[in-house]
Amino acid sequence: MKTQVAIIGAGPSGLLLGQLLYKAGIDNIVIEQRSADYVLGRIRAGILEQSTCELLDEAGVGQRMHREGLVHEGIELCFGGARHRIDLTRLTGGRHVMVYGQTEVTHDLMDARKAEGLATVYEAQNVAIHDFGAGSRPRVTYQKDGITHEVECEFIAGCDGFHGVCRASVPAQAIKTYERVYPFGWLGILADVPPVAHELIYSNHERGFALCSMRSPHRSRYYVQCSLDDKVENWSDEAFWDELRRRLDPQAAEQLVTGPSIEKSIAPLRSFVAEPMRFGRLFLAGDAAHIVPPTGAKGLNLAASDVGYLSKALAEYYNGKSSEGIDRYSEKCLRRIWKAERFSWWMTSLLHKFPDNGEFGAKMQRAELDYLVSSVAGSTALAENYVGLPFEA
Repeated sequence: MKTQVAIIGAGPSGLLLGQLLYKAGIDNIVIEQRSADYVLGRIRAGILEQSTCELLDEAGVGQRMHREGLVHEGIELCFGGARHRIDLTRLTGGRHVMVYGQTEVTHDLMDARKAEGLATVYEAQNVAIHDFGAGSRPRVTYQKDGITHEVECEFIAGCDGFHGVCRASVPAQAIKTYERVYPFGWLGILADVPPVAHELIYSNHERGFALCSMRSPHRSRYYVQCSLDDKVENWSDEAFWDELRRRLDPQAAEQLVTGPSIEKSIAPLRSFVAEPMRFGRLFLAGDAAHIVPPTGAKGLNLAASDVGYLSKALAEYYNGKSSEGIDRYSEKCLRRIWKAERFSWWMTSLLHKFPDNGEFGAKMQRAELDYLVSSVAGSTALAENYVGLPFEA
C-alpha cells in the first residue's frame, strides 16, 4: 500500500491528525496494535481547552461535544476547610474549558473515520518503522492475520504513546529525554453518581490531594492521592468514599453522593519530555513525546496542539509547497509543551502532600494558595494556563 502519511496509533491524537489531514486532502492510514474496543475502553482525561474544542470543530467532529459536553467557566480550590472559586472566563477575557471525556472524543473520531471509509488497521502486530531519515522513503511494516504488510509513505506520524515503537526507533544519540517521577499516585474511581459540585474541586489537605471531577451530570470521576506502593485491592468503595470526604470542605463532604464504582485504578504521576520531535520524515506527537501529571488537565490538550501544528505544517507542505511548517514543528511544539509542563509541575507541587516537605512545605503551600485566591494577578496566571495558552503563529 502507498499513502502520503502513515499514522502510528489510533488514540485521540492519531485519529484527530488523520481527520485533519483528510479535511486538507492529504491521504493517510492509521495503524494501531490494539483493538478498537481496547482503545475505546481507556479511561483518560475529560477537560478540553477551548483551542482543543476548536480543533475538533475544524475536524468536523464537534457536534456531539457541543451537544453533550459541559462548559465550565471556573474551578474551585479547596484548602483550610473552605473553597475559593477561580473565575476562568472573567480572568481570561471570555475563554472557558469543556468537560467531555477522552473516550467520547475517540468515539467521535472513530465514527467520522469509519463514515468516510478511511483506511484504519486495528490489531496490527509487530509494527515497525523503516527508512525515516532525511531524504529517505519511509516504510511501515506490520503483521495482520498472519500476513506481513508494508506501507510506503512520505511521512510517519508517531502517535503511539509513551511505550510505542516510534520514539523507541529513534537512535539514542539523536534524542534527549527529561523526566521526573513523583513519589505518589492517584487512586481514581468512576461512578454513576451526580457530581458533588457544578465545577471541579482541587483540594489541598493534610491527608493528601483530592480532585472532584465529572464526565456528565450523572457520571463522576474522583481521585485521592495515594502511595505508589498502594494497591487497588486495598481500597473498597466504602473506604474510598470515606477518605474523599475527609479531604473535602464540610459542605462538599455533606453533599457527596456515593455509589458503586464502575472503574477503579491507580495512576503514577510523571513529567516527561523528549527532544526534538522530528527526525527526518518521522514526527512524534502526544504521549510519544511528552507526559504531564494530570493535575493541570494538559495531557490530551497538548496532544491536540501537537497534531494541530503538524496537520497545518503538512497541509502547507503539500498544498503550499513550503517546508517551513515541518521544519519548525518541533520548535513550536516544544515551546508550548514546556510551558504546559511548568504549569502541571506547579499545580502538582502546590496541591499534593510531598513526603519530604514537612511542616515548612505545608506552610509554603498554604501561603501560595492564599496569595492565589486573593491576588488578581495570581488568579489570572492560573486561569490563563488552565484554559490553555494561545497557539504560536
